[in-house]
Amino acid sequence: MANGLRIIVWPDHDIPNVVMYNFVRAGGRNEYPGITGLSHFFEHMMFNGTTSRKPGEFDRAMEAVGGANNAYTTNDLTVYQGWFPRSALKTILELEADRLQNLAIDPDVVERERGVVYSERRLRVDNDNWGRLYEQVRATAFVAHPYQFPVIGWPSDIESWTQQDLESYFKTYYAPNNSTMVFSGAVSPEEIFLLAEQYFAPIPRQLPPPPVRTIEPEQAGERRLVIEKEAQTPLLHLAFHAGRAADPETQQMQLLLNILTDGNSSRLHRLLVEEEQIALSVAGVQIQGFDPGLVYIYLTLPPGADIDAVEARVLEELRRVAVEGVTRAELGKARNIVLADFWREIATINGKASALGDFDVFTGSYENLFSLPEDVKAITSQQIQAVAAKVFQQNNMTVGVLRSPTHTPGAGK
Repeated sequence: MANGLRIIVWPDHDIPNVVMYNFVRAGGRNEYPGITGLSHFFEHMMFNGTTSRKPGEFDRAMEAVGGANNAYTTNDLTVYQGWFPRSALKTILELEADRLQNLAIDPDVVERERGVVYSERRLRVDNDNWGRLYEQVRATAFVAHPYQFPVIGWPSDIESWTQQDLESYFKTYYAPNNSTMVFSGAVSPEEIFLLAEQYFAPIPRQLPPPPVRTIEPEQAGERRLVIEKEAQTPLLHLAFHAGRAADPETQQMQLLLNILTDGNSSRLHRLLVEEEQIALSVAGVQIQGFDPGLVYIYLTLPPGADIDAVEARVLEELRRVAVEGVTRAELGKARNIVLADFWREIATINGKASALGDFDVFTGSYENLFSLPEDVKAITSQQIQAVAAKVFQQNNMTVGVLRSPTHTPGAGK
C-alpha cells in the first residue's frame, strides 16, 4: 500500500472462515536497557481500548460476530492473530484499523497492565526454574546483541517505563510501513485490497525504526553459569551460536535437531533417557530470527544426577555427529517428519497465514515457503555433518545449570 503496509492473501474457500495475522516488526531486539519488555507490553495494551472504545470492547465486539483472537511476542516480532467468519470481515478490519490508529495509552490502564506483566514475569521466570535458567543463559550467551534481553523485560524496566517511552515506541513501531498483514480463508485478494484501502490507507506512514546494527562478536571461549535454587530435579542447558532464519544452514540444523532430540526415537533420548537413564528428558530447539540465534539443548535430570557426567555424554554425542555424520535412515526419517509437519501446517487456513507471514518477514519473500519441500529433500548428510562441526564447538557454547544448594552427585541413586 502507499503507506507501506504489506498485505498478502491466500484464498481457501473450503470453509466460510478467515484468518488474519498482523506481523509487527517489534520485539526484544528493538529494545535497549531502560525499555526492555515494551514490545510485550504493547501486546497487552492493544486489547485495552482506543480513543473510541473502552478496555475490553475490542474482545466483546469480536466475539459478538463469532471471532476470536490472540497474540504473541518474540525477540523479533509481535504477532496479532484473528479468527472469524467471513461475514465479520468488515467488522474485524474496522476494529484492527481503530487500534492501530487510535490506541489509547491511558496512564491508569498502563499502571494496571504494568502490574499484570510483572505478575506474568514472576510466574514464568522468577518462580519457574526452567524460565529463570533460560533467561540467564541467553543473557550470558549474548554479550553485545539485544537478543540478550528477556522478551518480558527486566524487572526494573517494567517498573519504570514512562508515558513518553510508551507513546514514542508505539508511534515508531506500530506504523503501517513496519507491518505485514496476511489473510487466508474465504476471501479474494481483490476484496481484501479494496477493504484495506478503506480501513488502513488513512493510517500515516512513519519514519523507519532505527536499524539494529550490533553484530554479536564471535564467542572466544565457553561460558558457564550456575544457579543454586531449591529444585528436586537439576536442569542442564547448552546453548550454541548458530544462524539466522534466512540462512540455508538453519534448515540443515533443523533436520539435525530432529535426529538428535525430536521424539522417543531420537538419538539423545534413546541414549540418555532410555539406555543410560541419566536424564529424565532431553529436547532441543533452534532459536532463529532476523539475526544469528542459538541452538538450545535442554535436559531435566534425576535427583542426585552427576551433572558433569551428563554434560560430557551430551558433548560426546554432538562431537560424534560432527565426526561421523548421520545415517541415511536417520536423514530420511528427519526429512519425512519435517515435510509431514509442513504439509499438515499448511492444510489449515491458520497454518497458511502463519507460514506465509513467517517466510515473508524472515526470508524476504513469501514465495520461499513453496520451495521448502525441495530445499529439505536436497539437504545431504555431508551438509548436516558440516553444520554440526561448525556449531557444536565448546568455544561456541554457553552452559547453564540449575541445582539445589544441597545437590550431591549420586545422592538420589
